Amino acid sequence: MRAIADDRGYNQCFVPTKALEVRSYRRCRRMVAEMDLNRPHRILELGCGTGYMSSLLAMNGGSDVLAADLCKDFIEEARRHHHAPNLSFEVLDVRDPNLTERVGRQFEYIVGNGILHHLYTDLDQVLPKLKNLLVPGGNLIFWEPNLYNPYIFLIFRIGLLRRLSRLEPQEMAFTRKWITGKLAQAGFSHIRVEYRDFLLPNTPDRLIQILIRAGDILERVPLLNRCAQSLYMSARKA
Repeated sequence: MRAIADDRGYNQCFVPTKALEVRSYRRCRRMVAEMDLNRPHRILELGCGTGYMSSLLAMNGGSDVLAADLCKDFIEEARRHHHAPNLSFEVLDVRDPNLTERVGRQFEYIVGNGILHHLYTDLDQVLPKLKNLLVPGGNLIFWEPNLYNPYIFLIFRIGLLRRLSRLEPQEMAFTRKWITGKLAQAGFSHIRVEYRDFLLPNTPDRLIQILIRAGDILERVPLLNRCAQSLYMSARKA
């Protein structure tokens, strides 16, 4: 799958396709379904890239959306192309020891699409920081790559494929059990991790709806659902 590299040379965003547009909308809709839209709320989106998902969140779910990314070039691109009164972009590194003070506010929801796995070796430090950025009862909502998916397994576990895919040295896909344990260790409650989504960003246009229908069925089939591309996870701050 073709991707866009950040300013360090690592692949971070998929090149836009019709399948990616559909996939992003479906993922946004799933995250918004977790939110209470009847009350004002703030969303922090981590790893916003060039801002497409951020724009969807602002239009469909967020009273106020702060979209953040480590890459300055991505943030500048996002600011050029996505504008809404309830949407802002900022360069942030969640590994910053002063993250809480720098952000200066709390959120009802912290969300992301394929972000936490970039912080695989730092999650013991990062997850408590994210917890501090949530109001009591606030929720983390993330989509992350599922290590049991055959394609994901190969590109993350085979050295040559990791290099060809320009993965960051520390990033690693998750298993359901592993990330559930990390969230529990960080003190989150109401943890839910599900196998979701079989739609790949490079799916040919004519196959998109077929793959969506097939995926909706496979997600409900034990064992087969473990081959889904992603883990959909949510967890609450007590």
